[in-house]
Amino acid sequence: MKTVAIIPAGGAGRRMGNGTPKQYLPLAGIPIIVHTLQAFQRSPVVDEIFLVVPEGDIPEVRQEIVDRYSLAKVSLVLPGGKERQDSVRNALQQVSDEHGIVIVHDGVRPFVSGDIINRAVEAVREFGAVTVGVPVKDTVKEVTAEGWVKRTVIREGLWLTQTPQAFRRPILIAAYQKAGADRFYGTDDASLVERMGIAVRMIPGDCNNIKVTTPEDLLWGDLVIRRSSNETGG
Repeated sequence: MKTVAIIPAGGAGRRMGNGTPKQYLPLAGIPIIVHTLQAFQRSPVVDEIFLVVPEGDIPEVRQEIVDRYSLAKVSLVLPGGKERQDSVRNALQQVSDEHGIVIVHDGVRPFVSGDIINRAVEAVREFGAVTVGVPVKDTVKEVTAEGWVKRTVIREGLWLTQTPQAFRRPILIAAYQKAGADRFYGTDDASLVERMGIAVRMIPGDCNNIKVTTPEDLLWGDLVIRRSSNETGG
């Protein structure tokens, strides 16, 4: 049973306020996407990586990302689609092992740990569909479009969803086929599975496993990497 990690990295980086797509921005001197890919490259439970990027970036990504950083598990670099879901669908069509496991992880979540990847794969073997996340800690308010608080939402049982999300291939294929037929776009892959009535297991993630979307996230990320380097003597 093969495990394939699909890494969509087709973002335009508009919230970064510059012309460089966020997945290529440097974090501690290395592109964000490289940090992400290295986590899956190191994982003993991942057999292959399918990287999805804007079509025009493919030649340079192969040379400056995959080859330069010796990411041997990246077996395919594929063109992305209009939306993230289209990009994942493009990669999913290339997964040939009918009984395999598919992991989907955001290209700009560079702090995913090997432990999280391992636990997600272990859990999906038992449950079939898995997402990682962290419990909501702050008080949550439901607010009107005009900015008025409607009510305080009970936070017990509320989680902030992260990636990776892992699925048995037949489950994710069926979910994508139904979403395509219904012209439905979800906010993550687990939502496509949920709407089929299939239970998705939530397992604990990590508060450090953030999605880099703003300049402040980059500053925070540099601090995390420096602190980790100091702790390990690097």
